Amino acid sequence: MTSLRTKGKSTVVWLLMGMLLLGLGGFGITNFSGTGTASIGAVGDTEISADDYLRGIRSEIQGFAAQTGQNLTPEQARTFGIPQTVQARLFTAAALEEEARRIGLSVGDETVLRDLTAAPGFQTTGGQFDPARYQDVLRQEGLRPAEFEEDVRMDAARLILQRAVIGGVTAPPTLLESTAAWILEKRDFSWDELTAEDLAAPVTAPDDETLTAWHKANADRFTAPEVRRITYAWLTPEMLEASVELDETALRNLYQERIAEFQQPERRMVERLVYESEEAAAAAKARLDAGQATFEQLAAERGLTLSDIDLGEVSEAELGAAGAAVFALDQPGVVGPVQTNLGPALISMNAILEPVNIPFEQAVVDLRAEAAADRARRVIEEQAADLEDRIAGGATLEELAEATDMELGSIEFSAETPSEGIAAYQAFRERARAVTPTDFPQVFQLDDGGVFALRLDEVVAPALIPFEEVRDEVLADWTAAETRRELKARAEDRKLLVESAANGDLPAPAEGTEPAPATTFQAATDVERDTGIEGVPQAVVAQGFRLAEPGEVAVVEAEGRVFMIRLDHITSADLTTEEAAPVMTGVTQRLTDSLQSDLFQAYARALQARHGITLNDGALAAADARIQ
Repeated sequence: MTSLRTKGKSTVVWLLMGMLLLGLGGFGITNFSGTGTASIGAVGDTEISADDYLRGIRSEIQGFAAQTGQNLTPEQARTFGIPQTVQARLFTAAALEEEARRIGLSVGDETVLRDLTAAPGFQTTGGQFDPARYQDVLRQEGLRPAEFEEDVRMDAARLILQRAVIGGVTAPPTLLESTAAWILEKRDFSWDELTAEDLAAPVTAPDDETLTAWHKANADRFTAPEVRRITYAWLTPEMLEASVELDETALRNLYQERIAEFQQPERRMVERLVYESEEAAAAAKARLDAGQATFEQLAAERGLTLSDIDLGEVSEAELGAAGAAVFALDQPGVVGPVQTNLGPALISMNAILEPVNIPFEQAVVDLRAEAAADRARRVIEEQAADLEDRIAGGATLEELAEATDMELGSIEFSAETPSEGIAAYQAFRERARAVTPTDFPQVFQLDDGGVFALRLDEVVAPALIPFEEVRDEVLADWTAAETRRELKARAEDRKLLVESAANGDLPAPAEGTEPAPATTFQAATDVERDTGIEGVPQAVVAQGFRLAEPGEVAVVEAEGRVFMIRLDHITSADLTTEEAAPVMTGVTQRLTDSLQSDLFQAYARALQARHGITLNDGALAAADARIQ
């Protein structure tokens, strides 16, 4: 029997497969148990290790945190489908590896060496490959150099295979031009919003029978959310601040440690423009004084921006020999040429910052509060182990509050619970949503250094609120809906009048009747699809762009409002203008990427079908349990 090969710990696969998410259905997936718990599955003879799977999930979670600043819990990662995303990428990468082995595709040692030495994770700050760092990184990841280098070789082979499949694929010119023209088309509209004032008479309030029927027919709008009755015990630094003891000497030491915050000399905000010689600097200063150039223009002539030469806030001492001249200015200006450690320069002084002199007696109020909070956090940290031991020993939350500094509380938690008190903490809200009646209390951390434990006492299922309790809300809801219905009917009547007038066949009003009120349109010219009309819901504009011919009118209900919109003129896009160039570039890139993705997805699915997918449910479940 051919032995299964382990798919490498890919460094390139995440980039390689980032363009698509493939499912695993339709390829004759079978379960197995004989390949060991270290593998979650295989494509052909190429295994996918549990370590690769967990490493991929960790990478996705870290990437999410880097982009959003939010650290995902394991439950959130599962909700976002991260495990499925990683599985899809790994199974597709394994299919590519299996195919590369079948056709004998590989790369030489030179390519492996180039990829390794170019990887930023193995380089020094100067951009040089660091063998020691390379060994350390692999050791931390539990990888052997020979194994990892073979993985890099296979990554390169997979990349060659990918490029061979999608290389040269571009979107057809006709598709590009029609898409760009659609995006850049502009239209002129006339629009009007109908309000309750446009009705012949106000909406009459219905009887209770009608409201009761409305209450039942729209039960989702009058249903109380699920309520979770929770008992909790919590302890925060703020609860302990008043009781912690602070030493005067410690506060004075803290003041000295942070003396730069409380004692600062006079400073200036400056920008420094260095020249190759004093003559060049003097010539530039002369042009500046004569009004022939600005300081920003002088910087641009040297290939620099003001941010490139900004020194920020500096003291006279920090400016060295140039300090006296800069600090002699009593208002913003430019001095120079002056000598600096980089050579002759012009220095622009932009702001004067007065010295800071906050004595200990003034700073101690804030220092005491900060030190008390810090000390309280340490006290809680020291108590955490004891709290966990008490809960493990069977102590209830009530007993915990009696025997420790924790405070007992209760809350009826739902999706509508305001963010205040303990519910202001995201950690509590997440646990409150997840806790079940069978869960034993545990100690959890709060983001300010506090701790809490909770118990779910009861779950009150969503229930329709009795009509008597929400009669006013039901009446308001019915009235709003009836108003919109009548406004739409009114708008449809006006639409017929507008279209008839445009066709020249507007009927005369019957004898003894008032003429129909004219629609007062507002004009909006050169409207683009993505910019819309100020004050008008985008859905109204979108409907306007669906109208085919000038003169057509649409009635649109959007965001609880009723509008009429008429198409007056269509301005076709000119794809030869400078405005069209970046749009054409973007359309070309997006459509080409889409076509390449579709082609690659089809190819990857074909490979998976050809080689066969095997899934180890037990190993996958065990790996999922290790997600942290």
